Amino acid sequence: MLLIIPSLELKGGICARSIKGIAGDKYSPDPVEIAKLWRMENAKALHITDIDGAQKGYPVHLDVVRSIVSKIDIPVELGGGIRTLKDAENAISSGVYRITIGTVFIDDPEEAQKILDKFGESKVTLGINAKNFHVQIKGGEEDSCITPLSTVINAQECGFKRAIYTDVIEDEMGRRPRFDAIKLLAERSKMHLTISGGIRGLDDLLKLQEYEPLGIDSVIIGRALYENKFSCQNLWRVCEVGNFPYTAKV
Repeated sequence: MLLIIPSLELKGGICARSIKGIAGDKYSPDPVEIAKLWRMENAKALHITDIDGAQKGYPVHLDVVRSIVSKIDIPVELGGGIRTLKDAENAISSGVYRITIGTVFIDDPEEAQKILDKFGESKVTLGINAKNFHVQIKGGEEDSCITPLSTVINAQECGFKRAIYTDVIEDEMGRRPRFDAIKLLAERSKMHLTISGGIRGLDDLLKLQEYEPLGIDSVIIGRALYENKFSCQNLWRVCEVGNFPYTAKV
């Protein structure tokens, strides 16, 4: 069974997305409150992206991350702007279970290796943001001209055991994942893969579950969860805003 991991994106100290509730209600942009809400909805892990960090080149929101980690009892992974060993040390010291690095693996493989060697394969994940079949770096501001497949193969040789693969175009355009590209990546690699980008509903989850024997064991979902694309979420929202319209019959 795929592990579903909610995504929380930090920008300007708040959540970059707000959660839509019943009849247009929106939940607080406070990232700590959003993290607590995902935990109440039985999330088993949380993925945080420091958008400002990815763009500036160093982690920006570690204080916010510390607050989140202190308020929930599930593993938190953090990506965005972690490009030096010192960045990685600071990120890990914030209390997160795992960090994700991407740009540094392309731009400075030796530094990436230092990070992996110090913290180990269980604590460091490779982040691959793909656009037009090329890996994007520096918060999406540069095209590396390197394919996701070659990146994954190189990462395996360096000792990485897990990668997060995000199709940026599908996520931005609201289209379904490119299942053929995902399947090829899984078939050719020996890494555990987490898939992100374009996952819109149950059909997408069921399709990705077919690839579980190939190493795909989890998905990160952002927009679809925030927009209540999964049918069970409407019931959650009604209960949480205190507008539950039904009376239980005992």
